[in-house]
Parts: sequence; C-alpha cells; structure tokens
Amino acid sequence: MDFATIIGLLFGSGLIGYAVFGVSQALPNGVMTFVDVQSLMIVLGGTIAATAMAFPVKEVLSLYTNLGAVFKGEKHNDADTLRELVDLAAVARKGTSELEKSVEGIKNFFLKDGVQMIVDGLPEEDIRSIMETRVVNRELREDAEANVFKTMGTLSPAFGMVGTLVGLVAMLFAMGATTEGGGDIDPAAKLGQAMGVALITTFYGALFANLFFIPVAAKLRSRIEKRNITQNMIIDGVIMLKVKKHPILVREFLNSYLAPRDRVYED
Repeated sequence: MDFATIIGLLFGSGLIGYAVFGVSQALPNGVMTFVDVQSLMIVLGGTIAATAMAFPVKEVLSLYTNLGAVFKGEKHNDADTLRELVDLAAVARKGTSELEKSVEGIKNFFLKDGVQMIVDGLPEEDIRSIMETRVVNRELREDAEANVFKTMGTLSPAFGMVGTLVGLVAMLFAMGATTEGGGDIDPAAKLGQAMGVALITTFYGALFANLFFIPVAAKLRSRIEKRNITQNMIIDGVIMLKVKKHPILVREFLNSYLAPRDRVYED
C-alpha cells in the first residue's frame, strides 16, 4: 500500500471536513448545508462526460485500474534490481549457456527480455535500440493515462462554475417572481440563500480537482519517471552483461542511478 497517498487524502479530507463542520455550526441545516446532490451531479457527471469525449474509451475505462495502482504503490526496489544485475554479471562471464539457465528465475519482465536477447545472440546495438524503444512507448502510454486525471482536474472546476451559473440563473428568475408576487419574503434573505447554494457547486469542483484529480495525476507522473530511471538502469546493466563486464564494475556504474542512501556497496 502507498501510505503517503492514503495519509495525504485522509489528512486533507479531515482538515477540510473540520473547517466545514466548524463553519456549519452557525447555520440552520448544519453540515447538510454543504451537501447538494444536484451540484454533485453537475460536477462529477459533467467531468466524466467531458473526459469520455476527450479520450478513447479504453483510456477512460482504465481509470479504476490506474487509481488502484496509485493506492497500491510500487513493489519494485531499484537496489534489489541492481543486486540481481550484479549476480547476473557473474553468471554472464561464465558463458551464454550459463546465463540462459538464469532466465526463468528473473521476475522483472523488462530485465528478463533483455537477458533473453543476449541469450538469443542479438548484437549490442540492437538490444539497446529495442529496449530504449520499449521505454519510450511505455512512457507514452502511461503518460496518456495520467493525462486523463490531469484533464479531469482541469474540467471539474469548470463544471463547478457551470453549476454556479445554473444556480444564479435560477436564483435571479426566482427573485423576479418573488418581487412581482409581493408577500412577506425578504428578497435579500432569498438572495443570500440562493447564492450560497449556487456556490456549493464551485466548492465541489475545486475540492475534487485539488484534493483528488490533480494529485493523482502528479502521482502517476512521478511513477512514470521512477520507472524510466529503473528501466534505463536495466538497459545499461543488460549491455554490460552482453560485453561481460566485471560484476564490481557493473555495481559501481549502476550505483549512479540510485540515491546515495540506497546504493549497494557489498561484493
């Protein structure tokens, strides 16, 4: 589980909820003043509908999968991957036949494919070209998925304003009808109440955008960049396996991809 995402979401929601609860104590309807189903439908419904128009159906349907990945977090560890490459470097120096025996035990599919290319006898240039092309295209696919949430973060405040405009139009017509009909209703009180309801939609739009959609998009983008670092490290490692570099040289070179606190120093 990605505890940073969960804690951030709970902490942000808790602070906003506390502020809303405090403000609502002086209101007749209490916390329910900030609950409006029509406003919620306009913001979420409009955002989802516009997103479906902007992106292919496959990318829109992948929202649930990507959201689950954000909360699950990454399982890989670059230091463990480096250690595995160092171990494979020792095996590669014994010969391709020995390296072939290690292929089935490799869990990282990207690394496994690279080692298999060595076993198959592909030239160094072709191995690097194929693996770099896979990195570029994976980044493009995942970036498109992150853009779905980024777009939703842009659209939800806009639909919040749409809901506010709808509320203002209804409010102004209602005020006109009240004025014509006369009676004991205070137009100023009616205006304040209707304006408050209209602004709830803007509140929803800003809340969903800044507490959920935009942070999720940023988290996905961060994961993409981390995967790029990992896979570029694997590419250099595989090429060093191909040319049978010494395990110590492999370790020291690949340590450049890791933060100082994560680097591997043991033999």
